[in-house]
Order: sequence, then C-alpha cells, then structure tokens
Amino acid sequence: QVQMVESGGGLVQAGGSLRLSCAASGRAFRCDAMGWFRQAPGKEREVVAAIAWSGVSTYYADSVKGRFTISRDNAKNTVSLQMNSLKAEDTAVYYCAARDGGGVYTSGTQYDYWGQGTQVTVSS
Repeated sequence: QVQMVESGGGLVQAGGSLRLSCAASGRAFRCDAMGWFRQAPGKEREVVAAIAWSGVSTYYADSVKGRFTISRDNAKNTVSLQMNSLKAEDTAVYYCAARDGGGVYTSGTQYDYWGQGTQVTVSS
C-alpha cells in the first residue's frame, strides 16, 4: 500500500515562507518522478513544480519561478517544496504526487500516487 503524507502547511503573511514536505512509504521512490500541485477554491488543479528521480532536472510554473524550490531526498523517500515570498494568490491546497519512472512530468494525469493535501493560506 503506497502512502504519501504532506506536512508543513499553515497560515502565513504575504512575503513569508513555508516549507512543505511529503513522505512516501510502501515503496522506494528513488527512481520515480515527483511533483507538487495545488488547487485553489473554484480553480482547477495546477502543477507547481516537478523533479526527476535524479533531482537534477526540475520544472517550475511561471507563477512560482524564483520563489519556490523543489528538492528530494531519495534515501528518506521525501520531497520538499520551499516556498518564499509568498503571495495571497499562492493560497491553495497543495498536493504531492509521484509516478513510476524518471523524468519531469507536469500533468496531474501522469501521476499514479497522491497525498491527501495540505492547506496553505497566505494573508495579505
């Protein structure tokens, strides 16, 4: 049974920082692509960042480039999202996701495993 559990969400003022973490269990994800998605109320889910199994190749949505950093620790089966200079428009439920195989993937339909989500609220 694959489980992915996010943590680190919360309430922060605009301009502040949060670090999200996602711990995967039930299998070794060292060879899998991973990503972070978010969904704001009334909006579709969108990709935030993605990272290849090697950790070398990454992708960022234009809206978060220069502010967010995705990283992974394959030994610990974790993926993190450091979020700096947060804006009110970053408010959403954030989900981590993983899929079999390496590479960088930006569509939610390409991912096999999902966490339950963690709420991030940025007050202006």
